[in-house]
Amino acid sequence: MLAERLTLPQYPRSAAYDPAWVMANVMGPHPLWLMEWLTGAMRLEPGMRVLDLGCGTALTSVFLAREFGVQVTAADLWITPGDNWRRVREAGTGAGSVTPLSVEAHELPFADGYFDAIVSVDAYHYFGTDVRYLPTLARCVRPGGQIAMAAPGTRVDLDAEPVPEHLSPWAADADFWTFRTAQWWHRAWERSGMVTVETADALEDGWREWLLWNRTCAEFADPEWTSGPARKDPIVADSGRVLTLTRVVASRD
Repeated sequence: MLAERLTLPQYPRSAAYDPAWVMANVMGPHPLWLMEWLTGAMRLEPGMRVLDLGCGTALTSVFLAREFGVQVTAADLWITPGDNWRRVREAGTGAGSVTPLSVEAHELPFADGYFDAIVSVDAYHYFGTDVRYLPTLARCVRPGGQIAMAAPGTRVDLDAEPVPEHLSPWAADADFWTFRTAQWWHRAWERSGMVTVETADALEDGWREWLLWNRTCAEFADPEWTSGPARKDPIVADSGRVLTLTRVVASRD
């Protein structure tokens, strides 16, 4: 039942993973769906060195290693390397294909040009809205390598337009203001002078996938969610008017 509900034709790779395992370790929108969408605009080849920045519980790191045969550095500040290493082993990922580390995004302990690609799912917006951040990250990627992120975002620039009344309860949270349009990210990344943006877009009907995932997780953990007020979830209140999922992929100049 759970697998049927969460098997979407646009994510055939993600469908091979146990949804209960994903749900038990999730920290936001479905991370494998986001990673599959993101990597669909990338050039990953076996043996590449890839940094998964803000990897959370390393589900996306396992996905990258399995699906693309890359060598993944699973970097996160809040989840310990020991916990992530346990999940990597439990997932049966090949030894040495995922290396968990504790890393703060502004203190990257990597050599210049070390990685072939850097990815970040549901994390970059928390530390990367400062336009000065991208050069800090880009130095770790070889010229021609890719930097890519997918995260919650908006369809309209809320710096230029008032926050709609239905979203005002969440606007009091500073994290809400990390949600940006794909166009905002495109401008910010290009202005860094470090990269050339190749893709910057919003996921068509992404809010529906986000809502499906939120509802399924909530029902799995809290059967009363469906009868609760819409204020429990901004995606319910918004219904696709403002909130969406965004991705940006760029190559290092």
